Amino acid sequence: MSRKALAVAAASICIASGLTAVRADESEAARFYKGKQINIIVGSSPGGGYDLYGRLIGRYIAKYIPGAPRVVVNNMPGAASVVAMQNIYNIAPKDGTVIGAVYPQAIMEPLLGDRGKARYDVSKLNFVGSANSELYVCIVRTDTGVKSLDDFLGKDIVVGASASGGSTHDFPNLLKDVLGAKFKVVSGYPGSNEIALAVEKNEVNGACGMGWSSVASTRPQWVNGSDVKVIAQEGISSASELDKLKVEMTMARAGDDQQRQVMNMFYAPLRFGRPFVMAPNVPDDRVAAIRAAFMASLKDPDLLAEAKKMNIDVEGLDGTEMQKLVTDLFQAPQDVVTKARQIIGARM
Repeated sequence: MSRKALAVAAASICIASGLTAVRADESEAARFYKGKQINIIVGSSPGGGYDLYGRLIGRYIAKYIPGAPRVVVNNMPGAASVVAMQNIYNIAPKDGTVIGAVYPQAIMEPLLGDRGKARYDVSKLNFVGSANSELYVCIVRTDTGVKSLDDFLGKDIVVGASASGGSTHDFPNLLKDVLGAKFKVVSGYPGSNEIALAVEKNEVNGACGMGWSSVASTRPQWVNGSDVKVIAQEGISSASELDKLKVEMTMARAGDDQQRQVMNMFYAPLRFGRPFVMAPNVPDDRVAAIRAAFMASLKDPDLLAEAKKMNIDVEGLDGTEMQKLVTDLFQAPQDVVTKARQIIGARM
């Protein structure tokens, strides 16, 4: 056999071996997941925005996972998703059968929150990806007389909040510290849905750190409502619908670079506004299979049509890019981190 023929044959063998290895990896994941049940743990109460996304993806992701396992969605609210995160990290199986749909703040908790409470190492998590970039909003009852962001920041009103680490707690406290807001923050509500009900019942006057996608889908009457309305946008980028109504961005009120950097510590994680995670030590082929299935489900025409009917946005972020964003935030200047921790009352 000529040298050329030998080279061609060798190359063919290598290619065939590579294809065989890929098929072996795929079939291994398929063999594992066939007949299994995957549990998506939503780290918030039923009915809120995170629950909507968790259940929407739960209805479609299975058909893209090798082996077509059954997918079940359960809720595990508490401590702004820290309870769910700790369960995923410390208790749940590490075999790729558990996915967490958690608050971004649960990811940031070891950096900005109670480091003793956050019994998990974010750097060891497997990030599946995010279903949407998020924008948060402040809402207020119209019977408070609040007509502008200046009014909202300057009035002695009461805003409802979850526990420390949740956006409804941390974002209003950010506005109090950085922008001098005068409102009182009342914590203790399990999630955003309970806070929304409290606002409607007039238990509290308003709230901040409410996901715009969930407000738009579950309470569209609040956009410019007669009883409750959106009064401010919180994040890096704005929503065109709210821009048309001249709803101001809180970030625009930052007076200097340090204020902008501190606000960025809270707002940058909104880029992974609907994060999904898996435990450490899950086999690489299963992580890859779930990541691929997650991104494929977010492009599913039926999922996108259902999301449109629900009035929620879908903007996929893959797990690798999400990992980089998280790493960059954890490498922020220490003085900025210290200031952010002081704002949310974290133990130093």
